[in-house]
Amino acid sequence: MGSVVSVGEIKVANDLPLVLFAGPCVIEGESFTLKAAEAIATIAKGVGVPLVFKSSFDKANRTSKDGFRGPGLDEGLRILQRVKDELGLPIITDVHTPEQAIAVAEVADILQTPAFLCRQTDFIQAVAATGKPVNIKKGQFLAPWDMKHVLDKALATGNDQIMLCERGASFGYNNLVSDMRSLLVMKEFGAPVVFDATHSVQQPGGLGGATGGNREFVPGLSQAAVATGIAALFMEVHPDPDKALSDGPNSLPLGDLAKLLDRLKRLDVIAKES
Repeated sequence: MGSVVSVGEIKVANDLPLVLFAGPCVIEGESFTLKAAEAIATIAKGVGVPLVFKSSFDKANRTSKDGFRGPGLDEGLRILQRVKDELGLPIITDVHTPEQAIAVAEVADILQTPAFLCRQTDFIQAVAATGKPVNIKKGQFLAPWDMKHVLDKALATGNDQIMLCERGASFGYNNLVSDMRSLLVMKEFGAPVVFDATHSVQQPGGLGGATGGNREFVPGLSQAAVATGIAALFMEVHPDPDKALSDGPNSLPLGDLAKLLDRLKRLDVIAKES
């Protein structure tokens, strides 16, 4: 049996029922974020899948300097705290620098590290050293077996609440592919494995000054990943992706979530039958 990550009452493990990490890519405002979180929570509760709400206070890796980055650390954390307090939802959000780790850990239940930073030892260890659960995204440039070294760096801090996340691999220019074998490879390390279903369909820089994407592939890739028996599914969900301020082309429309999540829950049961 692999390790179990505890997020309040939610348990995240490869052999336990599927957990959903979901929300809009970036905080687009206080009212918007609260409404989106409530809508996603209602769907997840109706299907019976535990939810950790996701949204970013800063998108530090936008393609262009003109891309919307979010409200910033202080205002973003204040809004996420409101989501926790008013809706009772646990929170996952990104950390971009070692200096942010402590402040983010005071609000977030899970700290997430960007894929581009997975090889930065000081950064990974600063985030892990908070003692909070961490979701480490695998770099688009990294082989899945090389994530064992990243995991070891995080575990060396004494924090055993570490998850590994697959988010696609670079395939030529402006394109990503998902190799489902990577989920099986990383499961062998014992840590809970997460599949990022929406960033995996990105076309990085594919729109010139912005990232493109193929959201029509999200359901199929989600089902394939869940069929391997993963711990959690990460996806960015938006009420109107075509108007999203970040990652709209690869975000799942909110209206499609209930049907997909119901199917994924049934697949998860089959995948984890003993």
